[in-house]
Amino acid sequence: MAKSVRKKPAAQSRTDSVPLVELRDMSIAFGGIKAVDHATVDLYPGEVMGLLGHNGAGKSTLIKILSGAYKRDTGRIFINGEEVHIANPRDAKAHGIETIYQTLALADNVDAAANLYLGRELLTSWGTLDDAAMEAEARKVMGRLNPNFQRFKDPVKSLSGGQRQSVAIARAILFNARILIMDEPTAALGPQETAQVGELIRQLKADGIGIFLIEHDIHNVFDLCDRICVMKNGQVVGSASLKDVTKDEVLGMIIAGKCPEGAIAGPGAANI
Repeated sequence: MAKSVRKKPAAQSRTDSVPLVELRDMSIAFGGIKAVDHATVDLYPGEVMGLLGHNGAGKSTLIKILSGAYKRDTGRIFINGEEVHIANPRDAKAHGIETIYQTLALADNVDAAANLYLGRELLTSWGTLDDAAMEAEARKVMGRLNPNFQRFKDPVKSLSGGQRQSVAIARAILFNARILIMDEPTAALGPQETAQVGELIRQLKADGIGIFLIEHDIHNVFDLCDRICVMKNGQVVGSASLKDVTKDEVLGMIIAGKCPEGAIAGPGAANI
């Protein structure tokens, strides 16, 4: 077991505010195999928390508990310091939690506005789709995120990867999301589009939205995240402010489960 006493990074000593989200002592098992084993992680407003680890580490499963896709076996969820119960995606949305999956889950054959309101369409007094109102709202939210976006009439299948990410993010925040879960948002994007997504994330931070970011690229992690939580075999290896650790130390956490002095060790940390 790793040492229990470590230097506590200043970014984690936030006594002046309550976490936007706290997942406390979360566990879930499938067929007797613990996919998440007593994991604890928190997130503050205007912060990007990177969730790191190899495939099968438990990070996606942990986030699916928060999004309502999985029901936890044990653990407690707190939003703004108050315990909440999330049993399904509808519960998560009611608490301002939105998820952007790697596939984006966009309807390729319709335009941006139709995707933003998919399943929550606005209707006129005659009961028909209010396309004008939906496009007007789409232009407002897209103007905040990506002022250069102009292709409101085009089906999203014709948009670039970065533009499609803009639509997916706009759909999430249109309905006042406060907590955003992003799964590999820059996967399969080129350098220019990756930079565009990075600007979108920084804009969300400026708006006070908290983001859980699942990411494998260590360079993107250091470019976009404020803190990280590394998981291995379903357990938390450790968490740290990126100001207190190096890239090599983060890679050591991911690969070997070694928790450096600049991090707070979790139950999954290896002996060092």
